[in-house]
Amino acid sequence: MKINDLKPARGAVRRRKIVGKGPGSGHGKTSTRGHKGQNSRTGGGVRLGFEGGQTPLYRRIPIRGFKSRNLEVTSVVNLDKLDIFASGSVVTPVEMKSKGLVKNVNLVKVLGKGEIKNKLTVKAHAFSASAIEKIKAVGGSTEVL
Repeated sequence: MKINDLKPARGAVRRRKIVGKGPGSGHGKTSTRGHKGQNSRTGGGVRLGFEGGQTPLYRRIPIRGFKSRNLEVTSVVNLDKLDIFASGSVVTPVEMKSKGLVKNVNLVKVLGKGEIKNKLTVKAHAFSASAIEKIKAVGGSTEVL
C-alpha cells in the first residue's frame, strides 16, 4: 500500500451544497430559501431573542436584586470549629480549607461564637473583638494577614 492508494471511508466525504446555480444543481431558483418573506431576503432573519414584535421574555421578566461587581466574599469561621486543631498548632486559612472549614482562602474572618479549648496561633485576615479576647484567654495568639 502506498500513500496515493489511501482513500477516506465510504460516505465520510460529502459533496458541498451548491446553491443558486440553476435547476441542474438541485438547489436552483429560490436556493432553498422558499418563496418571499423576511428569511428569503439577503440580510433577512431576526436577531436572537426576537419574538415577532411581542415584548421578548428577557424584557417581561422583572429585575430582582442587585449584585455588586466589587463584592469581596468573606469566609467566616467560628471559634468552636477551631477545636479540631491540636493544641500549640498554627492555624492559617490554607489549613482551614484543608479541614473543610472554609471554601475560599482569599478573605477569612474569625468570629467569637462558641468557646475554644486549645492554645492556638490563629492567622486570618480579620478577627472579631470577642474572638481575639477568647483566643488570648486560653493563651493563644492572633495574627492579621
